[in-house]
Amino acid sequence: MSRSTHAKQSGGAPPGAPGRPRSRGTLADDKSRRPRRSPPAVHRPARLVPGGRHRPRLVVAVSGALAAVAVAVLVVAGAPARGPSGPGAVAGGPPGPEGVPLEEGPLLAPSATPAGGAPVDGIGCGASEQVAYHVHTHLGVYVDGRLRPLPAGVGIVDPVPRPTAEGPFDEASRCYYWLHVHAQDGVIHIESPSVRTYTLGQFFDLWGQPLGPGRVGPASGPTTVYVDGRHYRGDPRRIPLGSHETIQIDVGAPTVAPRGVDWSGTGL
Repeated sequence: MSRSTHAKQSGGAPPGAPGRPRSRGTLADDKSRRPRRSPPAVHRPARLVPGGRHRPRLVVAVSGALAAVAVAVLVVAGAPARGPSGPGAVAGGPPGPEGVPLEEGPLLAPSATPAGGAPVDGIGCGASEQVAYHVHTHLGVYVDGRLRPLPAGVGIVDPVPRPTAEGPFDEASRCYYWLHVHAQDGVIHIESPSVRTYTLGQFFDLWGQPLGPGRVGPASGPTTVYVDGRHYRGDPRRIPLGSHETIQIDVGAPTVAPRGVDWSGTGL
């Protein structure tokens, strides 16, 4: 028997033939013998802020909240204050004897009434105040953006200031015109023996001061007039003096936004 025949019968490999590789098991067996590894940690880089520095997320959130609060405070602090009624409150000092804020600054003109008691434009002057028709109008005059107060004593002949805790209150030693001013608060008293319409021009006439387009007392220049917060384009002399009416005249520039009066606590 030859070697080759013997190799075939015995199932062995002939001498010099390469042997079969050893079985290494299945792929599943191979994986089961490998040591298990934990999954790699996911690295999340910190957020980057301007300047290249890392800042923790909590700090960023807190900083953002503080910034929002700061912006809100600035907005509230910078918001313009609104007046008690109308477009805004009258600029001035503390409440005067009539409950209306006193006006501060250089007077628009002296309070002397040149008529001395004689009738002016059909307006008489009586020893006592009239009560048949009694209403009040407020007048505010601004020259080049500055308040020029209406003086107390206009329309009161030989006024005598009566002291009060809130300031002087002018009373007449001779007579009261039916249009007059008791305190430096801009309030014009309309006290007439009968119901009738009086105008701002009549008030300036008995005061002895000029009034018209481009002229308010001693002040001259472009005029802007508001009545109860609305732009008035007519002759200011023709403005009627109504109950709780607010008249504002601006002479020159800048002009002041129309301002109102809170009449509710005055008793007028």
